[in-house]
Amino acid sequence: MTPRHQIRADHDARTIVVYQAYPPAIADAALRAGRFVAPFSFHRMTWIKPSFLWLTHRSNWARKPGQERVLAVRITREGWEEVLSRAVLTTADPAAVARAAVHVQRDPERSSRGAALNHYSIQVGIGRHLIRTFTDEWTVGLTDLTPQVRKAAELIRTGHADKARRLFPPERVYPVPRAVENVISPGG
Repeated sequence: MTPRHQIRADHDARTIVVYQAYPPAIADAALRAGRFVAPFSFHRMTWIKPSFLWLTHRSNWARKPGQERVLAVRITREGWEEVLSRAVLTTADPAAVARAAVHVQRDPERSSRGAALNHYSIQVGIGRHLIRTFTDEWTVGLTDLTPQVRKAAELIRTGHADKARRLFPPERVYPVPRAVENVISPGG
């Protein structure tokens, strides 16, 4: 049985991949520049998700207005762990949440068909005071996964879920340092 609050992600020794969905104008500009640039907003919280299936569910497989493009954002593990160490769970005291530079929310993980599972996925909201650090120092690569997402959606729609799963990025348990785990876990 999968633990309820582990982080599963595509990661290697130096980096972790998080996902975001954007309108075409933001995605195209970022991909052309190789980093986030205007019209990306540096003045509001941006949410990153290490779960590919949660993001595809949230963006309706890149069909939701304003979320038609899915980007894989490769960031440093150092940056990821820094973000998590500064986080406050959105279920915490409202005053603490309001002051926090980073918000963490846990939502039911999703199956490829969108069903809620019995374990949780993490979403991390990076506040405007850390966004430039996220975009300019921690982000090391951007990849457009939109064609892959749309192909997987079509395979699932036509009854070929096994073929669709072959298109999903590999995700495995991310080894969260104990000090960070105490910050981001309910009751931690």
